[in-house]
Amino acid sequence: MRHSILAHIRAVQHLVTPPPSVTKCESLSFALNLQMRETAPMLAPKRLLTALALILIGSTTVQAADEVVVYSSRIDELIKPVFDAYTKKTGVQVKFITDKEAPLMQRIKAEGENATADLLLTVDAGNLWQAEQMGILQPFTSAVIDKNIPLQYRSSAHTWTGLSLRARTIAYSTDRVKPGELTTYEALADKQWEGRLCLRTAKKVYNQSLTATLIETHGAARTEEIVKGWVNNLSTDVFSDDIAVLEAINAGQCDVGIVNTYYYGRLHKQKPDLAVKLFWPNQGDRGVHVNLSGIGLTRHAPHPEAAKALVEWMTTPEAQKIFADVNQEFPANPAVPPSAEVASWGKFVADTLPVEVAGKRQAEAIRLMDRAGWN
Repeated sequence: MRHSILAHIRAVQHLVTPPPSVTKCESLSFALNLQMRETAPMLAPKRLLTALALILIGSTTVQAADEVVVYSSRIDELIKPVFDAYTKKTGVQVKFITDKEAPLMQRIKAEGENATADLLLTVDAGNLWQAEQMGILQPFTSAVIDKNIPLQYRSSAHTWTGLSLRARTIAYSTDRVKPGELTTYEALADKQWEGRLCLRTAKKVYNQSLTATLIETHGAARTEEIVKGWVNNLSTDVFSDDIAVLEAINAGQCDVGIVNTYYYGRLHKQKPDLAVKLFWPNQGDRGVHVNLSGIGLTRHAPHPEAAKALVEWMTTPEAQKIFADVNQEFPANPAVPPSAEVASWGKFVADTLPVEVAGKRQAEAIRLMDRAGWN
């Protein structure tokens, strides 16, 4: 009896293989209709139902085993713990490919409808906005994400959401600067800081985004004055990364700089006696400039539902805590506290501008920085 049913199942599976043009969603309907038409006369009703039930179970098993593929510009050790936790919780495998954001976005565009990636994970709203403009992301709405992530940290077109936050703030020498001397980003252009300022290159999107938000707040003319003041106050040529800025302050090459908070966290962990601290500027007006890492669903994602489920989970307290502990960043979900290390830096008022402004004004910011002589 059992062997007879299995034989009929094999016959049915052979007959019900849909043509290439039939989608996954249509395949079950195709199978049932064709099987009833071609094989029903050969099977007794009971055997027919058994065979169809087993085919249905097999189909469900294949769909449940879907993996999620992520293209990520974040280094492996910052994201692997999050993905491993999700796999352990759900059984869904998360595969990821890491590279710089520009090559990843171009790869997604080139793949088109033959997409490999379900999700793009990258840093800075400027990059996410650029991906949106390239047409490689698709919008999707989620009550879970809307509940967990504040509006200012999400795309207004629903194509991406923030996952973790970083402040781009002022770092200062504890030996040569008193906190009371510091006030705002804008004040770093004052003559008081002539020959005392260090900056990272203008080619990095983090500085482009900061400048973009200054344009949004002050307008282009006033922002250009500020940036020219910064350039005039440089103690040396610009640096390639934030760690170099922090080390220059620590070594006495300059007294103040502008850096992302997690770089300070990494260096302070290596050098507990670092003679540098963070200062939260603009607490009397617009607040500290905050940017993010974020994630978006690709336009031709092969596993869109599985990908959406992963993104939703990544905004929950469980996942946000992992981000906070591993990355030394601030959770994008305000219900989740930062790690003890990050909390020790103190509380601050953040700029309430939607972070996507950084993308919308990115090209304008780059032109302005070039005119101001910020290389």
